[in-house]
Amino acid sequence: MTTPLLLTLAAYAAGAVPSAFWVGRFLYGKDLRTLGSCNLGATNVFRVLGWQPAVVVMVVDVFKGFAPVWWFPGLDGQAAAAWPVIYGAAAIIGHVYSFWVGFKGGKGVATSGGVLIAIAPVVALAGLGAWLLTMLATRTVSVASIAAALAVGILGVVMPDFDLPIRVFLGFIAVFVIWAHRSNIRRLLAGTEPRVGGRGDNDDSTGRDQDGDHHDGGGEST
Repeated sequence: MTTPLLLTLAAYAAGAVPSAFWVGRFLYGKDLRTLGSCNLGATNVFRVLGWQPAVVVMVVDVFKGFAPVWWFPGLDGQAAAAWPVIYGAAAIIGHVYSFWVGFKGGKGVATSGGVLIAIAPVVALAGLGAWLLTMLATRTVSVASIAAALAVGILGVVMPDFDLPIRVFLGFIAVFVIWAHRSNIRRLLAGTEPRVGGRGDNDDSTGRDQDGDHHDGGGEST
């Protein structure tokens, strides 16, 4: 096994660090897999535990996407542009399918943001702008995250200076994040996806959609 492949596994392991689960379990004595939306992301931490631990989880989740992409290319001895995006993809997959918690996790938005900061900061800024504008307009985290993913995918097509691996990776982020929100999309189409600040926020009740995904409303997304 070559060094880049070992680093790819390390990137997956970094992404798999279940920051939301560990903060909830070790600092608050709560298992976030059974509370709120049961999603292991910063949004659910905010709902169940409050904004301070949510900020900590958000920073960690962004960093675990940023660090492998920024650091590992200096260790692998490879010049190919594909390896940084492979490290980024591995970190995102690790976040969504963490081996620490039965291959469950968050929805990859924050970790994708960290990867984009390292690979394509202009795209990261544009995605953040799309997220903020959509969030202000809809007050629904899932809609804002889907809008950000679409913006990232579109920029991957229209930006003139990106190499092919980066374009493919930006498309991967868009498709993967939107796919991770498939249960939210069903609720949006059914008109049952509540907004932030609506009923169902900041409580410990749980729900389960038809795929078995838990939700409590408010458009869980990170």
